[in-house]
Amino acid sequence: MVKRPADNTDLSHLTPAAQATALLPDAERIASIRADRWIGYTRARQALANLEELLLWPQRQRMQNMLLIGPTNNGKSMIIERFRRQHSSRLSEDGSKEVISVVIMQMPSEPSVNRFYTMLLHSMNLPFTRRRHVAELEFTTLRLMRAAKVRMLVIDELHNMLAGSTRVRGEFLNLLRFLGNELRIPIIGVGTEDAYRAIRSDDQLENRFRPLVLPRWEAGPDLLSLLASFAASFPLRRPSQLFSPEMVSYILTRTEGTIGEMATLLGRAAIAAIESKEEEINARTLALADYDSPTERRKTCEREIA
Repeated sequence: MVKRPADNTDLSHLTPAAQATALLPDAERIASIRADRWIGYTRARQALANLEELLLWPQRQRMQNMLLIGPTNNGKSMIIERFRRQHSSRLSEDGSKEVISVVIMQMPSEPSVNRFYTMLLHSMNLPFTRRRHVAELEFTTLRLMRAAKVRMLVIDELHNMLAGSTRVRGEFLNLLRFLGNELRIPIIGVGTEDAYRAIRSDDQLENRFRPLVLPRWEAGPDLLSLLASFAASFPLRRPSQLFSPEMVSYILTRTEGTIGEMATLLGRAAIAAIESKEEEINARTLALADYDSPTERRKTCEREIA
């Protein structure tokens, strides 16, 4: 049971957790707004369900893989982090070693097979000796992944493979095929549309990687549901006004249609709502928010370095 403020303010517009936080001092409410929050919108739940299905898939010679594709700052990394937390590492039954069901790594910004294996071992917090030959790193990585009973490999920023030469890209495509065949685990690629184009250049890999796209948001019922979820999660003492066509259009235009930018804009508007005593996100607090759109940030930077 949430204790109401002395003035009997109705907090029914908030989630139970946000109701409890709304009773705290302003500084604590602002700190909670700045923390990461999970918003379980339809496409995110679909992605998690697909990942769960692949994790439970029995081993076979050619495992089904997945590509999670979308523009930058549109929720991809939040989804895979949510999945990782649901399948965190644990000790084996006899307590002798760590079992790591899901490994999440990032494709190196300057791709090479050597750096890839080094990054993979680092992501598993496993000991390794630097400057080994590729063959040694490969053998060590496969051995340690089997010992840790890895059941899924997630490669974030997969599009970074395109930073290398045509030869390097070919090496990585061969590497993905090799890891899938050798370990018989699903591989999840996460990245922009460029990652999809890279996979499409290899007919065998294209058949194994099923794409799931997180498109930019557009006006419609899904966006209204998302905005409602955000509004219910911020510990503001009055209901926020986000649902008129004008407000939806403003939010989409400022954020350029990505969930990460919406989270930033709405979070800063929620902070402005507390500091201004408005206690709701509305046209005024959105205008007060300390926020620049991606295009505005780009233009500011270009002016300053010109």
